[in-house]
Amino acid sequence: MTAGKMDRRIRIERATATDDGFTSAGTVTWSLLAEVWAEVTPISDGERWRAGEVAAHVTHRFRIRYSSTAGSITAKDRIIYDGLEFNIAAPPKEIGRRQKLEITASASADT
Repeated sequence: MTAGKMDRRIRIERATATDDGFTSAGTVTWSLLAEVWAEVTPISDGERWRAGEVAAHVTHRFRIRYSSTAGSITAKDRIIYDGLEFNIAAPPKEIGRRQKLEITASASADT
């Protein structure tokens, strides 16, 4: 399989909760799960008014090669791309027979 359009580098991070002794939720830290090449396709963008503020929202589709690590990605993980934190909308879709994964994720940047 050739790299083709997979010409963007993304970070996939997983949240880890640590008991801080004060709150039931604890402290959440993000750690690197994988750094991979991806094909990135913008799906939509826009601005919304929220509580008197304007927030810009973007949704992208990320396609990455399948691996055992990539196969463990869930909607609880996040993607870091182009300086934005993308929240994964749903579990990744498998393309082919464990050839690629397609992940839809969105980010917001307060302006």
